[in-house]
Amino acid sequence: MSDIMGAAPDWAASGPRPEAMPGPEAIRRAIARLERAVAEAPTDIDIRFNLGVLLQADGRRDEAMAQYRQALVLNPFEARAHNALGIAHHDSGDLAQAMSCFEDALASDPDDPQAHNNMGHVMQIENRLDDALAFFDWALALRPDYPEALNNSGVVLQMQGRLDQAIALYRRAVALRPDYAAAHKNLGMTLLAAGRYEEGWNEFEWRWQDAQLADARRPFTCPQWRGERAPGRILLVHGEQGFGDSLQFCRYIPLMAERGLRVVVEVPLPLVRLMRRLPGVEMVVAHGQPLPPFDLHCPMMSLPLAFGTTLSTIPAPRRYLVADPVEAEIWRQRLVAEAPGDNRPKVGLVWAGAARAETPDVAVADRRRSMGLPALLPLLEQDNVRFVSLQKDAAEMDVPASLGGLIDSVVDFADTAALISNLDLVISVDTAVAHLAAAMGVNVWLLNRFDSCWRWLRERDDSPWYPSLNQFRQPRLGDWDGVVHSVRTALATVFTPGSRP
Repeated sequence: MSDIMGAAPDWAASGPRPEAMPGPEAIRRAIARLERAVAEAPTDIDIRFNLGVLLQADGRRDEAMAQYRQALVLNPFEARAHNALGIAHHDSGDLAQAMSCFEDALASDPDDPQAHNNMGHVMQIENRLDDALAFFDWALALRPDYPEALNNSGVVLQMQGRLDQAIALYRRAVALRPDYAAAHKNLGMTLLAAGRYEEGWNEFEWRWQDAQLADARRPFTCPQWRGERAPGRILLVHGEQGFGDSLQFCRYIPLMAERGLRVVVEVPLPLVRLMRRLPGVEMVVAHGQPLPPFDLHCPMMSLPLAFGTTLSTIPAPRRYLVADPVEAEIWRQRLVAEAPGDNRPKVGLVWAGAARAETPDVAVADRRRSMGLPALLPLLEQDNVRFVSLQKDAAEMDVPASLGGLIDSVVDFADTAALISNLDLVISVDTAVAHLAAAMGVNVWLLNRFDSCWRWLRERDDSPWYPSLNQFRQPRLGDWDGVVHSVRTALATVFTPGSRP
């Protein structure tokens, strides 16, 4: 999830931004007052509108939408109500209805910069990037000091690979609004994508102030570890965001143990058994379970900042995660039993990431990084290798039998690691399995989208984080056919009879 840029519709069109809202109890008291006011003045559009904003902030979206609709009955040309209703539809995942509302807002007030910004956001979600920029440019023509439109323009430019221009826009946005967390976070990710790590890690810390992660921030009272020497002290390293993030950045844990720290790791349950095999770990706790006492804490993705990581100092051993050898042998036997006598090189396949449909903007990014099985089917025509599915919970019902069904028996990442340890190559979209295989030193071919996550940098087909990983990038946004063609050619070249990569 850490690769999600903070483009969003503008709450300024419908009241305070989420981070500017009062606390939950204050919101509910205000809702009660406004409900009484609506009963006394049912035709007052301002009261209904403000009630809708607070209801939406309180998570009562349907009630909020009812208030916006009633305001529009009273005045069909109330642009702010169209905007607010569009944002509510956006947050519910109904992008078609959101676009219709923003179109109505523009029809009601063609000079409304928020409506232009919000239309641009929907265009960006639909990958209509030039159209999105046109709407953002229009919003900025109407309001040059509009930080949300500057931020959203930066997101589109980043998607197009125009990193320097995106960075310039983010800087303008935070100059206008120094506490604009989404723009700071996006600036950080774009600096990291450009390899400018020294400044990028600092800006990336703003992710905890952004509405997307604010609820996930841990209320620990002890200090965050910043890289200082603290021999003998207990440091809690806690996972954040996706599985792949923990798999990538747990590489720092042995280095902390070498500094004399006693390291406790908290991760989601599917990672627990695997992390117990990581050198330097004193204890692994599943997220949600009671934590032991600790003196310091550090989010997993803040470790590069704590170590002052630059491109030239990335700790990149070929292998830092290992499978249990007994379990690896069990999975080897299962692979043999599934296809007796098949001695071809074994290649694992992953074609989709987690859908995360409950978060619309995150789900949109997942659709860009996932290719789906149909796009990958031409690869299966290669008969010089044996393909093995590593796609857990495959959405497709027609997964070819030739891919096997061993992945359905996998319970956690320790099982996945044991299976992967028996493969010659893993071909995967940008998901946790790619990180796991690369962290184990297994050869990985990453099928990467054009607007790739910051961690893969730009204009390179390798990775400074993983010596065994090579990238096959989309030549243009959405072009998986070109990626699959390149991989087919590489497979035919690398896997000649009797060969291994």
